[in-house]
Amino acid sequence: MFFASDNSGPVAPQVLEALARANDGYAPGYGSDTLSEQVVERLRALFEAPEAAVYLVPTGTAANVLSLACLCPPYATVFCSPVAHIQEDECNAPEFYTGGAKLTLVGDGDRMRPEALRAAIANEETRGVHGPLRGPVSITQVAERGNVYSLDALRALTDVAREFGLPVHLDGARFSNAAVKLGVTPAEMSWKIGVDICVFGGTKNGLMGVEAVLIFDPAKAAEFELRRKRGALLFSKHRYLAAQMAAYLDGDLWHDLASRANARGDQLVQGLKGMGVAVRTEAHANVVFFEMPRRVHRAVQEAGAVYHLWDDLEGPGDSPALARLVCDWSLSPKAVSDFLDLVGKAL
Repeated sequence: MFFASDNSGPVAPQVLEALARANDGYAPGYGSDTLSEQVVERLRALFEAPEAAVYLVPTGTAANVLSLACLCPPYATVFCSPVAHIQEDECNAPEFYTGGAKLTLVGDGDRMRPEALRAAIANEETRGVHGPLRGPVSITQVAERGNVYSLDALRALTDVAREFGLPVHLDGARFSNAAVKLGVTPAEMSWKIGVDICVFGGTKNGLMGVEAVLIFDPAKAAEFELRRKRGALLFSKHRYLAAQMAAYLDGDLWHDLASRANARGDQLVQGLKGMGVAVRTEAHANVVFFEMPRRVHRAVQEAGAVYHLWDDLEGPGDSPALARLVCDWSLSPKAVSDFLDLVGKAL
């Protein structure tokens, strides 16, 4: 009953097998090996983007901040949700890698709204040299409170960015979960709706540690290789990143793993709602925010359920506390059923 994070789940066996195969003999370094070159072409094919520049990096933070650094000069600002990963969980890495660009927070939820984004953008470049220039729009899909943007909602945001001539970065740490939820292709959820740079995440979905960055206009990719090397994020034994991504693409493993995680998310939501528990995530994939009485949280956690609380457990036992459940690809239906049984008994 481990729901703390999909980062904490095991690596898919197909990925470990691919790493073992790649561990045979010698291969050129720094991405010039045959497997790395093949992965680039396969990602271009998956995203229907034959001209895209494609890079592999070891972490989601690396993928995000290197991408933003290629889109945002130090005297500009990045527009993002107030709970975006680049705002709350990356230790000012976007500011560091861009050389000092600020973040402008849009709205008050995990999904930005076009009217709020338009107002935030319009408010910048109004103070001459005393304020930042307008920079890229960064969208997180799946968003940080577990919500999935619809394609129309994404397009509405990219349309606003285009009104002002701004590029769009998509933080896709859970890209696969969102694509499965919406029943769309990677192309339909990226460049076809106006995304300039897309992160195709793997670490949260069964890989050991690799993310792909796709830059759909190669003219925007000139800086990426230099920034990746300067930032100490270019692996010499690059074939081990490529091996993971190759396994991820084989037989659409990325889709299968995300489908499993999403199915457990559906099972959770249906079970919790059926017991009258307040589910706060409106459009979930594999992440669910929910509220239930503090006494119930205490009971299920004491019985062995592991998940993160957003509120502390101090206070009256019947007062509600917000918490988060995350399902990874390996979570079993029985683990979810066991958790729901505990909640039912504690209620």
